Amino acid sequence: MPPAQNPFGQALVHFQGAPDFSPTRIAVPGPNGFPLAQFQPGAVAGPGYSPFIQIAGSPVVYNAPIVATGDGPFDVVHHTNTGDRVLGIHIAPSTSPSGQFLESYADLLFVKGFDAGQPIVYLSTDAGQPLTAVLERSTYVPALDKAAYNGGDDFLGSARERLFGFINGQTGATNPQAQGFVHLVRDGHASEDASAENTALINALRNGGDLLNVFGDFPTLRDPRHADAYSPLWDAQLGLWTQKAVNEGLNTRQIDEVVVFNLAATRPDLLTGFNPATGTAAPYGAAGVDINCAVIGFTDQAPTANLATPVPNSQFPPR
Repeated sequence: MPPAQNPFGQALVHFQGAPDFSPTRIAVPGPNGFPLAQFQPGAVAGPGYSPFIQIAGSPVVYNAPIVATGDGPFDVVHHTNTGDRVLGIHIAPSTSPSGQFLESYADLLFVKGFDAGQPIVYLSTDAGQPLTAVLERSTYVPALDKAAYNGGDDFLGSARERLFGFINGQTGATNPQAQGFVHLVRDGHASEDASAENTALINALRNGGDLLNVFGDFPTLRDPRHADAYSPLWDAQLGLWTQKAVNEGLNTRQIDEVVVFNLAATRPDLLTGFNPATGTAAPYGAAGVDINCAVIGFTDQAPTANLATPVPNSQFPPR
């Protein structure tokens, strides 16, 4: 929106709550990596906290997650007072030189993914479920689970947009087909604390050790219907590759929303949905998992159009 209509500037924001960053993040791999044998979020929202805020008198909703609390010193190694993706905190001097405003800023570990066939990067700061918060290294915010609404996507009144994750894609630190939850735990150092000093973890993620989720709508898409429908609050559609797909090596890396939907609609013998509560196969669709993941850019070409045309009845609402 035009700057004149944007009241968010250099000022204090008084939140109604804040995260507690003191818990120790726990992510103990299971026998196959994922499911985890034990897990605990490293940050939990306090009463009244939400990363989404409004300035009084404005209808605009800002995405403003808290990533650290207190006056310092800030723990950016084990994250006892910072978010689990915070690699550095830089506090501006209390007095700025005449005519200048020096800003404080934080270094955050971003995440790699795909949209419309192109590699993208994004931030992951909050999640509505404990397990999701652990895997995403984000703050567990129970209130996000109530955001409108599970499966809403482009429907009127929905604050969520679709994201596509995969439970049991291929693994291997140098495998160009690797993707998903098992891959993250096995190859992405998921059990370790993230810090600037943990170069093994950072190099693993730099070289493809992330979840590598697929996003739906994106701000650079040519079709305004989809560019304007972008939201940083993502509604996960979780895919489970069948044993047939795994045995035949067909659980390959996916990079496009429409291709994933077409595959789920036409080849249920290869890809099904996943029920996080039971850990078993389910009809493909929204899994009741929501994540605050603000996109920050693309690394090669801007995503502009999907790689396929939707097959009949592959998506709802129809495309």
